[in-house]
Amino acid sequence: MNRTNYLINGIAAVAVIVLFSQCSGKAEKKAVEITPGAAMATSNMKIAYVEIDTLLTQYNFWNDLNEAMMKKEENIRATLNQKARELDAEGQDFQRKLQNNAFVSRERAEQEHARLTKKQQDLQDLQTRLTNELTAENQKNSLQLRDSINSFLKEYNKTKGYSMIISNTGFDNLLYADSTYNITKEIVEGLNARYTSASTKK
Repeated sequence: MNRTNYLINGIAAVAVIVLFSQCSGKAEKKAVEITPGAAMATSNMKIAYVEIDTLLTQYNFWNDLNEAMMKKEENIRATLNQKARELDAEGQDFQRKLQNNAFVSRERAEQEHARLTKKQQDLQDLQTRLTNELTAENQKNSLQLRDSINSFLKEYNKTKGYSMIISNTGFDNLLYADSTYNITKEIVEGLNARYTSASTKK
């Protein structure tokens, strides 16, 4: 079960980092492709950046999604652990009966062994299915997060007029930038205000 726990706990973080790494990777590629003749145009660019790590901890929509996923993960773990305990108890009971010659016939013992083997396989199949469902839901949540942020930034930028808004995760993309270009607080406040407004309408 430890393998399942590690797998489940890492899914959300990996999905989000991959999505934003892809986005920022595209931005970096574009920056590299700028020709020397475009130097004058780039000097007039208005650029800002958003700290994704900070945004993820403060965006209420993402926190609510994570809380719901954590409850689902706990339920999955509880279900799998309960079924594993039941199977273990039945397996021990089978071994005791086998050692004490409690089965009426060898055929009956083989039937019980086959039943327990199938039950073990069913449990493994259930673990795989639930883990895959959780992975798919985490990917869906990550896409919703990205779409939510991108949608907000399009509206936000209509009045701000930035040429480029860069996502920064730790030290992965942005090694140094003046903090005056950091618009994370503005974006988080705007996202939360929109999310609160949308929640109120439901």
